[in-house]
Amino acid sequence: MFRVFRRCHSTLGFVFDIDGVLLKGHNAIPEATEALNTLQAEKVPFILLTNGGGVLESARCEFISQKLKLQSPLLSRQIVQSHTPLRTLVNKHRRVLVVGGPADSARGVAQEYGFREVLRPIDLIRANSNIWPFHKYSQQEIDEWSLDPEISKVDVDGQNEPIDSIMVFNDPRDMGSDFQIIMDLLNSEDGLLGTRRTYSSSTPSVPIVFSNNDLLWATDFKLPRFGQGAFKIMIQALYQHTNNGKQLQQLTLGKPYKVTYDYAHHVLIDFYENLQNGDFEKPPCLPQLNVAPANSPFDRVFMVGDNPESDILGGNAYNWDTILVRTGVFKDGDFEQDSKLAKPTFGTFDNVRDGVFAALEKYA
Repeated sequence: MFRVFRRCHSTLGFVFDIDGVLLKGHNAIPEATEALNTLQAEKVPFILLTNGGGVLESARCEFISQKLKLQSPLLSRQIVQSHTPLRTLVNKHRRVLVVGGPADSARGVAQEYGFREVLRPIDLIRANSNIWPFHKYSQQEIDEWSLDPEISKVDVDGQNEPIDSIMVFNDPRDMGSDFQIIMDLLNSEDGLLGTRRTYSSSTPSVPIVFSNNDLLWATDFKLPRFGQGAFKIMIQALYQHTNNGKQLQQLTLGKPYKVTYDYAHHVLIDFYENLQNGDFEKPPCLPQLNVAPANSPFDRVFMVGDNPESDILGGNAYNWDTILVRTGVFKDGDFEQDSKLAKPTFGTFDNVRDGVFAALEKYA
């Protein structure tokens, strides 16, 4: 059973982080089921906004729905993963290197978005394993996950087609290979593998996009683990070292950046409108990057997260109400240890259910 509140909260919206709020590792946080089932029953619009990714939005929604045993499955239009906004770049970049994610799933995601030529670091290793002799891939994985060089058009010792862009979709799984290949491309001659430009510049030879800046994230281990933000720090540090102190120009998506909150706000409004008219057949909206909604139907939007440095910092800066939970990265005593951490505007709660119910009770 779930609680019944006084009315349909048509002017309230919720945005949830996933890791540390709804799930911890691959396990459900028990109170999340009651929280989301209640919102569904009350027809309160909500979406998920995660710095995770590496798989299709539909697959992530199906996984979460099953883990939480939701009465109504989540829709793919209800989730913004860290790389979801990259859909908007399909017409700007033809041949892209996609980094991170399990197995070869990120290639499928990029192709589903519409990118025409999608390369993975493992494709380059198949073409010439000397590009990083210490790669971790087995021969079976190379055979299963990589493209033949005739298809990838990669020959680091001969003719290449240039790579237009580097997109870090998710946390690297073979950090050494990914690190070396990215640095090669950033300092190449116009994106040609096996070449090296003769000058230093803050502008890389190939533009790079990081899909999030999370330094830490919550897993089943008792301490938070390093995420894509740590990888980004290493790339920036070595780029600066190899370019006479010049800082790398790059684009970072994900929380806490406004570009991602604008995108998520559009998605939340789109879902609200679909919820109002009962029409989920039309294609989901495709917002432009760095364009805020002209109007919003919400009196209040609550950002619910476990990480003060991403969820709460970003939500506060975007003038949303923020709810912090104790089921993930944040632990009691963190604010005393670091007074600069962003503090939630609505409160800190033991779990997502308690935070959601408190918000509904106050603003119902």
